[in-house]
Amino acid sequence: MIPWEKLRAEVAAHPYPLLFATISGAHLYGFPSRDSDYDLRGVHILPSEIALGLKPQRDTIEDSQIKDGLEVDLVTHDVLKFFRLLLKRNGYVLEQLFSPLIVSAMPEHERLKQVALECITRNHSHHYLGFAANQWSLFEKENPPRIKPLLYVYRVLLTGMHLMRTGIVEANLMTLNGDFKLPYIAELVDRKVTGAEAERLTGDELPFHGAEYRRLLLALEEAERLSALREVPTQAAMDGLHDLLVALRLNPKANHE
Repeated sequence: MIPWEKLRAEVAAHPYPLLFATISGAHLYGFPSRDSDYDLRGVHILPSEIALGLKPQRDTIEDSQIKDGLEVDLVTHDVLKFFRLLLKRNGYVLEQLFSPLIVSAMPEHERLKQVALECITRNHSHHYLGFAANQWSLFEKENPPRIKPLLYVYRVLLTGMHLMRTGIVEANLMTLNGDFKLPYIAELVDRKVTGAEAERLTGDELPFHGAEYRRLLLALEEAERLSALREVPTQAAMDGLHDLLVALRLNPKANHE
Protein backbone atom coordinates (compact mmCIF):
# COMPACT_ATOMS: atom_id res chain seq x y z
CA MET A 1 0.00 0.00 0.00
CA ILE A 2 1.34 3.44 -0.95
CA PRO A 3 1.99 5.66 2.12
CA TRP A 4 0.25 8.69 0.64
CA GLU A 5 0.37 10.92 3.71
CA LYS A 6 4.11 10.45 4.17
CA LEU A 7 4.75 11.17 0.51
CA ARG A 8 2.58 14.29 0.64
CA ALA A 9 4.59 15.46 3.63
CA GLU A 10 7.80 15.00 1.60
CA VAL A 11 6.60 17.13 -1.32
CA ALA A 12 5.10 19.73 1.04
CA ALA A 13 8.62 20.45 2.29
CA HIS A 14 9.78 21.47 -1.20
CA PRO A 15 11.22 25.01 -1.22
CA TYR A 16 9.10 26.14 -4.21
CA PRO A 17 5.46 25.73 -5.26
CA LEU A 18 4.87 22.47 -7.14
CA LEU A 19 2.77 22.32 -10.27
CA PHE A 20 2.56 18.58 -9.65
CA ALA A 21 4.40 15.68 -8.05
CA THR A 22 3.70 12.09 -9.12
CA ILE A 23 5.07 8.63 -8.44
CA SER A 24 7.29 7.14 -11.12
CA GLY A 25 9.62 4.13 -11.15
CA ALA A 26 8.64 0.59 -10.25
CA HIS A 27 5.42 1.64 -8.51
CA LEU A 28 4.20 3.34 -11.68
CA TYR A 29 5.43 0.48 -13.86
CA GLY A 30 3.48 -2.08 -11.83
CA PHE A 31 6.28 -4.19 -10.36
CA PRO A 32 7.54 -2.72 -7.05
CA SER A 33 9.31 -5.10 -4.69
CA ARG A 34 8.85 -4.98 -0.93
CA ASP A 35 12.09 -3.01 -0.65
CA SER A 36 11.54 -0.64 -3.61
CA ASP A 37 12.04 3.04 -2.91
CA TYR A 38 9.55 5.70 -4.00
CA ASP A 39 10.56 7.75 -7.04
CA LEU A 40 8.74 11.08 -6.94
CA ARG A 41 8.96 13.35 -9.99
CA GLY A 42 7.45 16.75 -10.60
CA VAL A 43 7.62 20.38 -11.62
CA HIS A 44 8.44 23.33 -9.40
CA ILE A 45 7.91 27.01 -10.16
CA LEU A 46 10.74 29.41 -9.53
CA PRO A 47 9.56 32.87 -8.48
CA SER A 48 9.91 35.50 -11.20
CA GLU A 49 12.56 37.43 -9.24
CA ILE A 50 14.75 34.32 -9.37
CA ALA A 51 13.83 33.15 -12.87
CA LEU A 52 14.49 36.60 -14.38
CA GLY A 53 17.59 37.45 -12.35
CA LEU A 54 21.30 36.80 -12.76
CA LYS A 55 21.77 34.56 -9.75
CA PRO A 56 22.16 30.81 -10.30
CA GLN A 57 18.84 29.07 -10.77
CA ARG A 58 17.84 25.72 -9.33
CA ASP A 59 16.17 24.40 -12.45
CA THR A 60 16.56 20.84 -11.14
CA ILE A 61 16.24 19.93 -7.47
CA GLU A 62 17.10 16.44 -6.20
CA ASP A 63 16.62 15.08 -2.71
CA SER A 64 17.03 11.47 -1.58
CA GLN A 65 16.52 10.41 2.01
CA ILE A 66 15.23 7.69 4.29
CA LYS A 67 12.72 8.59 7.01
CA ASP A 68 11.10 6.06 9.30
CA GLY A 69 12.20 3.28 6.97
CA LEU A 70 10.70 4.99 3.90
CA GLU A 71 13.19 5.66 1.10
CA VAL A 72 12.14 8.55 -1.14
CA ASP A 73 13.93 9.95 -4.19
CA LEU A 74 12.43 13.32 -5.19
CA VAL A 75 13.45 15.08 -8.41
CA THR A 76 11.74 18.18 -9.79
CA HIS A 77 12.44 20.48 -12.74
CA ASP A 78 11.55 24.13 -12.98
CA VAL A 79 8.50 24.70 -15.15
CA LEU A 80 10.52 26.26 -18.01
CA LYS A 81 12.94 23.33 -18.20
CA PHE A 82 10.09 20.82 -18.02
CA PHE A 83 8.13 22.55 -20.79
CA ARG A 84 11.20 22.57 -23.02
CA LEU A 85 11.63 18.83 -22.41
CA LEU A 86 7.99 18.29 -23.36
CA LEU A 87 8.71 19.84 -26.75
CA LYS A 88 11.44 17.25 -27.34
CA ARG A 89 11.05 13.49 -27.85
CA ASN A 90 11.35 12.85 -24.11
CA GLY A 91 9.26 9.97 -22.83
CA TYR A 92 10.35 10.44 -19.22
CA VAL A 93 8.52 13.74 -18.79
CA LEU A 94 5.41 12.42 -20.54
CA GLU A 95 5.24 9.49 -18.13
CA GLN A 96 5.76 11.74 -15.12
CA LEU A 97 3.05 14.13 -16.28
CA PHE A 98 0.50 11.42 -17.09
CA SER A 99 1.24 9.21 -14.08
CA PRO A 100 -2.07 8.35 -12.39
CA LEU A 101 -0.24 8.15 -9.03
CA ILE A 102 -0.61 11.83 -8.10
CA VAL A 103 0.88 12.97 -4.80
CA SER A 104 0.24 16.69 -5.26
CA ALA A 105 -1.15 18.84 -8.07
CA MET A 106 -2.39 22.34 -8.82
CA PRO A 107 -5.52 22.73 -10.98
CA GLU A 108 -3.22 23.71 -13.87
CA HIS A 109 -1.90 20.13 -13.91
CA GLU A 110 -4.98 19.07 -15.88
CA ARG A 111 -4.55 21.93 -18.32
CA LEU A 112 -0.94 20.95 -18.88
CA LYS A 113 -1.92 17.36 -19.65
CA GLN A 114 -4.31 18.56 -22.33
CA VAL A 115 -1.63 20.74 -23.91
CA ALA A 116 0.93 17.93 -23.70
CA LEU A 117 -1.21 15.69 -25.90
CA GLU A 118 -0.23 18.02 -28.74
CA CYS A 119 3.44 17.37 -27.95
CA ILE A 120 3.32 13.62 -28.60
CA THR A 121 5.00 12.64 -31.87
CA ARG A 122 6.13 9.52 -33.67
CA ASN A 123 9.71 10.55 -32.86
CA HIS A 124 9.12 9.59 -29.24
CA SER A 125 9.80 6.05 -30.46
CA HIS A 126 13.50 6.93 -30.46
CA HIS A 127 13.37 7.59 -26.72
CA TYR A 128 11.93 4.14 -26.08
CA LEU A 129 14.27 2.39 -28.49
CA GLY A 130 17.25 4.03 -26.80
CA PHE A 131 15.98 3.35 -23.29
CA ALA A 132 15.38 -0.32 -24.12
CA ALA A 133 18.88 -0.67 -25.58
CA ASN A 134 20.45 0.87 -22.47
CA GLN A 135 18.49 -1.39 -20.14
CA TRP A 136 19.35 -4.45 -22.22
CA SER A 137 23.02 -3.53 -22.01
CA LEU A 138 22.76 -3.32 -18.22
CA PHE A 139 20.92 -6.63 -18.18
CA GLU A 140 23.58 -8.42 -20.24
CA LYS A 141 26.48 -7.18 -18.10
CA GLU A 142 25.25 -8.94 -14.97
CA ASN A 143 25.98 -12.56 -14.15
CA PRO A 144 23.45 -13.83 -13.36
CA PRO A 145 21.28 -10.95 -14.60
CA ARG A 146 18.52 -9.39 -12.49
CA ILE A 147 14.85 -9.52 -13.40
CA LYS A 148 14.44 -5.77 -12.80
CA PRO A 149 16.32 -4.47 -15.89
CA LEU A 150 14.62 -7.13 -18.02
CA LEU A 151 11.20 -5.89 -16.89
CA TYR A 152 12.32 -2.34 -17.71
CA VAL A 153 13.23 -3.54 -21.21
CA TYR A 154 9.82 -5.07 -21.77
CA ARG A 155 8.02 -2.13 -20.15
CA VAL A 156 9.62 0.53 -22.36
CA LEU A 157 9.17 -1.48 -25.56
CA LEU A 158 5.47 -2.04 -24.86
CA THR A 159 4.98 1.59 -23.75
CA GLY A 160 6.61 2.76 -26.97
CA MET A 161 4.50 0.52 -29.18
CA HIS A 162 1.31 1.49 -27.37
CA LEU A 163 2.17 5.18 -27.75
CA MET A 164 2.88 4.81 -31.47
CA ARG A 165 -0.41 3.01 -32.05
CA THR A 166 -2.73 5.05 -29.82
CA GLY A 167 -1.05 8.33 -28.84
CA ILE A 168 -1.77 7.41 -25.20
CA VAL A 169 0.92 7.29 -22.50
CA GLU A 170 0.68 4.05 -20.50
CA ALA A 171 3.60 2.98 -18.29
CA ASN A 172 2.10 0.11 -16.26
CA LEU A 173 3.47 -3.15 -17.62
CA MET A 174 0.57 -5.32 -16.46
CA THR A 175 -1.97 -2.91 -17.98
CA LEU A 176 -0.02 -2.89 -21.23
CA ASN A 177 0.16 -6.66 -21.27
CA GLY A 178 -3.61 -6.80 -21.16
CA ASP A 179 -3.34 -5.82 -24.83
CA PHE A 180 -0.05 -7.47 -25.81
CA LYS A 181 -0.71 -10.73 -23.92
CA LEU A 182 2.91 -11.84 -23.61
CA PRO A 183 2.63 -15.11 -21.62
CA TYR A 184 5.82 -14.66 -19.60
CA ILE A 185 5.22 -11.13 -18.24
CA ALA A 186 2.96 -12.04 -15.29
CA GLU A 187 5.40 -14.69 -14.05
CA LEU A 188 8.38 -12.30 -14.25
CA VAL A 189 6.46 -9.56 -12.45
CA ASP A 190 5.39 -12.01 -9.73
CA ARG A 191 9.00 -13.07 -9.16
CA LYS A 192 10.09 -9.44 -8.90
CA VAL A 193 7.20 -8.28 -6.68
CA THR A 194 7.37 -11.20 -4.25
CA GLY A 195 11.16 -11.24 -4.22
CA ALA A 196 13.62 -8.39 -3.91
CA GLU A 197 15.11 -5.65 -6.05
CA ALA A 198 18.03 -7.96 -6.89
CA GLU A 199 15.94 -11.00 -7.90
CA ARG A 200 17.88 -13.00 -10.54
CA LEU A 201 17.18 -15.06 -13.64
CA THR A 202 18.58 -18.49 -14.32
CA GLY A 203 21.02 -19.06 -17.16
CA ASP A 204 18.73 -21.23 -19.27
CA GLU A 205 16.19 -18.37 -19.50
CA LEU A 206 18.55 -15.98 -21.29
CA PRO A 207 18.33 -17.22 -24.94
CA PHE A 208 14.54 -16.92 -24.92
CA HIS A 209 14.54 -13.37 -23.58
CA GLY A 210 17.29 -12.36 -26.00
CA ALA A 211 15.11 -13.49 -28.89
CA GLU A 212 12.07 -11.70 -27.45
CA TYR A 213 14.03 -8.48 -26.99
CA ARG A 214 15.10 -8.48 -30.64
CA ARG A 215 11.58 -9.33 -31.82
CA LEU A 216 9.94 -6.53 -29.82
CA LEU A 217 12.62 -4.06 -30.85
CA LEU A 218 11.73 -4.68 -34.48
CA ALA A 219 8.04 -4.45 -33.61
CA LEU A 220 8.54 -0.99 -32.07
CA GLU A 221 10.43 0.16 -35.15
CA GLU A 222 7.56 -1.07 -37.31
CA ALA A 223 4.99 0.63 -35.05
CA GLU A 224 6.86 3.91 -35.52
CA ARG A 225 6.91 3.45 -39.29
CA LEU A 226 3.16 2.85 -39.40
CA SER A 227 2.21 5.43 -36.77
CA ALA A 228 -0.30 8.16 -37.60
CA LEU A 229 1.23 10.48 -35.00
CA ARG A 230 2.52 13.91 -36.05
CA GLU A 231 6.19 14.58 -36.75
CA VAL A 232 6.57 17.61 -34.44
CA PRO A 233 4.55 19.26 -31.65
CA THR A 234 1.73 21.47 -32.89
CA GLN A 235 1.64 25.25 -32.78
CA ALA A 236 -1.22 24.89 -30.29
CA ALA A 237 1.20 23.07 -27.98
CA MET A 238 3.75 25.88 -28.25
CA ASP A 239 1.12 28.54 -27.60
CA GLY A 240 -0.48 26.62 -24.74
CA LEU A 241 2.82 26.01 -22.97
CA HIS A 242 3.80 29.66 -23.42
CA ASP A 243 0.56 30.94 -21.92
CA LEU A 244 0.68 28.53 -19.01
CA LEU A 245 4.32 29.33 -18.29
CA VAL A 246 3.65 33.07 -18.16
CA ALA A 247 0.63 32.61 -15.89
CA LEU A 248 2.51 30.36 -13.47
CA ARG A 249 5.63 32.51 -13.45
CA LEU A 250 3.74 35.73 -12.74
CA ASN A 251 1.78 34.38 -9.81
CA PRO A 252 3.12 31.02 -8.53
CA LYS A 253 2.08 31.58 -4.93
CA ALA A 254 -1.54 32.30 -5.85
CA ASN A 255 -1.65 29.02 -7.77
CA HIS A 256 0.02 27.26 -4.82
CA GLU A 257 -2.60 28.33 -2.29
